[in-house]
Amino acid sequence: MTVRVLVVDDEPLARRGVIKRLAAHNDMQVVGEAGDGKAALSAILDTTPDLVFMDVQMPGMGGLEALGTLSPRERPMTIFLTAYDQFALRAFEVQALDYLLKPIDDERFAEALDRSRETLATRRGRSTASGLQMLLAAQRGTPDYASRFAVRIGNRVAFIDAADIDWIEAMGDYAGLHVGSKVYLLRERLHQLSRRLDPTQFMRIHRSTIVRVNRIAEMEALSNRDSLLRLHDGTPLRASRTYGEALRAALAG
Repeated sequence: MTVRVLVVDDEPLARRGVIKRLAAHNDMQVVGEAGDGKAALSAILDTTPDLVFMDVQMPGMGGLEALGTLSPRERPMTIFLTAYDQFALRAFEVQALDYLLKPIDDERFAEALDRSRETLATRRGRSTASGLQMLLAAQRGTPDYASRFAVRIGNRVAFIDAADIDWIEAMGDYAGLHVGSKVYLLRERLHQLSRRLDPTQFMRIHRSTIVRVNRIAEMEALSNRDSLLRLHDGTPLRASRTYGEALRAALAG
């Protein structure tokens, strides 16, 4: 499956950086570039990209304004790029696929590409069996999120309900499911697991951490724009500024 990509940024060096990263992925085909929102709208009509990397702040028409002029049916999948996290909530309001802070983190970039592949596969109806299940569930209006996980403990297999999980941390090729005072190892990388969790219940707060939203008791702003969370059981977790705005919106209901 080839993903047609348009790269929009007023800084040529920034565009080249995104294009260089995309070159490492054989299924990503760059079909055009643009340096401002107005040029981006023309390029979207001319090239019909599947995915757009769009800078938020550009001279003249910015990325948010450009995407906002299109109807939801006309909007391609969009990953916003910016050096500031205060635009995150507005990005999600225009149904952005993802939101990356500059300088771009390689793992977050790869995670965003994975999300675009899965979304495009679902739209095209040619996904794998799990993607097909998600598509059929979406057509029924009920997303098919994971509700139980099978984890191996020696020679035994334990079944963990998603509703019992307090938070999840990345442990290499495994995800550590924290349930009370116990930790269960699930053989699945965190960025893959995050796509199987109900986003109304679970939220990624760091490249290595996912938390169940209703377990959060307190949120404290730190000097570097990260946040310190404290769960109801007293567990402290650090939330990256990358996810801060979306997290505050979720906690506010």
